[in-house]
Amino acid sequence: MENLKADIGIFGGSGFYSFLEDIKELYPDTPYGKPSDTIAVATYDNKKIAFLPRHGKNHQYPPHKIPFKANLYAMKQLGVKKIIAPTASGSLQPHVKPGDFVVTDQFVDRTSGREDTFFDGPDVQHVSAAYPYCSSLRKIAVETGISMGIDTHDGGTVVVIQGPRFSTKSESKWFSGMGWEVINMTQYPECYLARELGICYANIALITDYDVGIEGREDIKPVSHEEVLKVFEANNEKLKKMLFEIIKKVDPYKECSCCS
Repeated sequence: MENLKADIGIFGGSGFYSFLEDIKELYPDTPYGKPSDTIAVATYDNKKIAFLPRHGKNHQYPPHKIPFKANLYAMKQLGVKKIIAPTASGSLQPHVKPGDFVVTDQFVDRTSGREDTFFDGPDVQHVSAAYPYCSSLRKIAVETGISMGIDTHDGGTVVVIQGPRFSTKSESKWFSGMGWEVINMTQYPECYLARELGICYANIALITDYDVGIEGREDIKPVSHEEVLKVFEANNEKLKKMLFEIIKKVDPYKECSCCS
């Protein structure tokens, strides 16, 4: 690892280090293979930050093929103690609007066949997922978003679907009817693997669209990849600024129950 160390990790942020200097890149080996792409390590606010685009710089990994275990383990090897993980996500509720940010606090796993644990035996451990997101890191993210004038929701359940296809209308109506707020393709097992490694983890879901099955919103058109990218790009700048503000407030060495 060329003696490189980092305090804070960010997934999905290939453009976030464009403002930084003295960037060093590495492409480490892990017991679970190579991560999605090279990891860029740079300094901001006297903290070492590691950036990794979870889909790869060229978006070459679809959601179900992302090497989640390698990505998380590489962060662990670097010494990362906190991870901030923005994601493009859909809304399942009318009050959660495109352009809003949701700092999720629960997930529902609807994926299948993904490598989702480091404890495949003979070392077997059962790690609680009751509260999968770091409450301390979440609090900082929520307060930062609100202070910046961003429509930020404190909490929300993200339904994680397998992808790369979007939901049918019936599936979407089911998720919406359950009262869940956000739909995404990458939060599981990324979030849970961080917990198994004792790394604090927070997700910021950038809402790009309404999912197709919201009751009372028959005017909603089926989601398209092009529309998702359009809304994400329109809000990417404020997401970058929010991430840098969060980094300023995070104490990477503060003790947290996540590490136990």
